[in-house]
Amino acid sequence: MKSIDGRIVKIALSAASLAYTIYLFIDGSWISGIFMTLLTALLVLLVFRSMRLVLAFLQIRQQKMDKAKAWLERVNPNHLWKNQKGYYYFLMGSVDVQKNSLSKSEEYFRKALSHGLRMDHDKAAVYLNLAVILANKRKKREATHALNEAKKFDAKGYLKKDIKEVGKFVNSI
Repeated sequence: MKSIDGRIVKIALSAASLAYTIYLFIDGSWISGIFMTLLTALLVLLVFRSMRLVLAFLQIRQQKMDKAKAWLERVNPNHLWKNQKGYYYFLMGSVDVQKNSLSKSEEYFRKALSHGLRMDHDKAAVYLNLAVILANKRKKREATHALNEAKKFDAKGYLKKDIKEVGKFVNSI
């Protein structure tokens, strides 16, 4: 039996909430309408964000990789929007690189780039991680290319220090 896509349920709930909110305003229940507007806004936000990805990201920020992996394993990437898939694979790669699973994390980082990431500094972080993985695999030319891509996407200099350190490591190969 095929399961229902969670996005469809979220969209239906958001639409019903919006319709009820409009009804409350037309009926003259202004206070109830204002509270329903807030609830509808929250439901619309949930349509566009996967809460499991957000929770996994928070676990990674706290360096709790096992809990982050558990949250990520609950996510079905086929039920994510296109941009969310990129961030899903980015988080999966980040968790696996901490566990020294280089081949699997390289695959996840490449998938993240192919699905797309919205922020340039996220792309720079993915390329930087790829450079480290490729350098550990003794693929100097590919690591240098990934490092140059990381420099290109790190326009604001968030990863400047890390890029410099990885550059030294790549050059020592």
